Amino acid sequence: MASQANAISLLSHKALYPQQLMNISPFKGSKICMPILSSVRPCVKTNSTSAEEVIDLTSPLSITNTMSFAQEANSLLVDHHGMKAIILPQVDANKRIHELKEHTRRTLMMTSDPKMTLKLIDTIQRLGVGYCFEEEIKNILENLRQVLPDDDLYTVALNFRLRRQDGLHTKPAEVFQHFMDAKSELKKSSSEDIEGMLSLYEASHLGSSGEDVLSHAKEITTRHLNKSVSQLKPKLHKKVVEGLKLPRHMRMQRLEARRYIEEYGNEDDHNPILLEFAKIDYNKVQSVLQMELVEVTRWWEHLGLSSQLGFRDRHVECFLWSVGLLPELSFSRSRIELAKAIAIMLVIDDIYDTYGSYDDLVLFTEAIKSWDLEETEQLPEYMKICFEALYKTNNEICDKVLKERGLSVQPFLRKTWVDLTKAYMVEAEWLKRSRIPTLKEYIENGVTTSGTFMALVHLFFLVSNGLTPENLQHLDRYPSFFTLAGTVLRLWDDLGTVKEEQERGDILSSIHLLMKEKNIACEEEGRKEILQMIYALWNDLNTELVTPDALLFPIIKVALNISRASQVVYEHDNDSYLSSVENHVKSLFYKPIDV
Repeated sequence: MASQANAISLLSHKALYPQQLMNISPFKGSKICMPILSSVRPCVKTNSTSAEEVIDLTSPLSITNTMSFAQEANSLLVDHHGMKAIILPQVDANKRIHELKEHTRRTLMMTSDPKMTLKLIDTIQRLGVGYCFEEEIKNILENLRQVLPDDDLYTVALNFRLRRQDGLHTKPAEVFQHFMDAKSELKKSSSEDIEGMLSLYEASHLGSSGEDVLSHAKEITTRHLNKSVSQLKPKLHKKVVEGLKLPRHMRMQRLEARRYIEEYGNEDDHNPILLEFAKIDYNKVQSVLQMELVEVTRWWEHLGLSSQLGFRDRHVECFLWSVGLLPELSFSRSRIELAKAIAIMLVIDDIYDTYGSYDDLVLFTEAIKSWDLEETEQLPEYMKICFEALYKTNNEICDKVLKERGLSVQPFLRKTWVDLTKAYMVEAEWLKRSRIPTLKEYIENGVTTSGTFMALVHLFFLVSNGLTPENLQHLDRYPSFFTLAGTVLRLWDDLGTVKEEQERGDILSSIHLLMKEKNIACEEEGRKEILQMIYALWNDLNTELVTPDALLFPIIKVALNISRASQVVYEHDNDSYLSSVENHVKSLFYKPIDV
């Protein structure tokens, strides 16, 4: 309790500027991202192509006028800790991408064998180019329903997974009972079909609460695959090991695309045209992400919160999370706006977690609640600057939605910031009173401080289609799947950062509160119970895919992506959270794939 006493002593003094303080709070702040990387400082050079060629470079991806480059810019060099990403002119790159895309489209539409068609769709989506053929894939899946065999485990399971992940109607999970015997075990023929078992294993992870057949299928396929994995040939062995480690449904889309491109190239029956298309497209998307990151970086540096006040540079990680939540290329502007909102949130988190005195935090909370710049007169200067940055950034997003959709969303977005700061204030109260919350209290408050509600409400207005003033009642209260995704995020954060937090003096985590309430002595046992809670939450989240509301489906996918990004970023072996994030940043933004 020594660190807690020291923190209480610190908070009793007048707040200092951020650079004058150490981060010694025993409470965790935002759970979307933690401080890690120095600012990416883009350097624009002028010795290659014209500005028009840079813009044209992204034209096959239908991204136009979204990046703010200097007009004299003709190449982009981003250098971060020795990592360099360079966009250079590519001769006839646009023409080649079009040729490869059309070839892939023809192959997809002309494949007559249902099993091969499903396998091709799965491959296209895993390679990260499914967005190019969304309508074709949806039509094919709808038309295949009547011609698929019902006695091929691989095909039945693959069809179920592809349809459910896209929000299409699926046959009841009982369809898989055909492959079970009287004892509810896999029939001998099915248990010897490793590819079929793996397909069923992957499909079972899209099971929803109450679908006992899929829960049982997950259990028995996991057992059989673990038992047989040592006897498999190398390539199939690798597939099974990677599936057991992280099912496809839980993988972060852009990272999975990069990983699978490398794996697909080693498959004996790979399509070289499709592989080339995936590689070039990945690099093209990466170039767009680099340009988005430049815009976020310029915005962040212009705010001066880091250079003038000493707040930590987190915008690169914030953008990583933004890509995790919105991997679709068409959401370029929304990724940028989300990264800005998260970066502002993390500054506010630092204020509550480290820099503000208790009395100033009360005033700051009231200022956010009133949403009035005149209410900041009594605040320290750095709090004023932070509130002004929030006020301006939030208004810019509201103006964007009003202009593009004709909707006034200020009350909805403002409420998320009020709720967020009130939740931060709850943590400050716990600290002031030396109170240890219950696990239930910690998680309920932690879902809000994670930023999940803030992010999902903002994105609801940025990515949803068909919004009208009449159907905004969906946000009269936060939908249950917002809370589910936020809980997964909170729990994974604790699993992934607890050791680092302890080293900083933080004493609260779901793991230790669970151990305390259940009298568990071993931390490893506590971690296992938290994992079981996460898996149960996934089943509840999957329920949203069974009969999805068309209006909510885009934001349901974002909620699933929050859960995916949480697991991918926070589940690491001996690496720290910081090194895990840095590895993903390198892979997504700085390392193109050799074509």
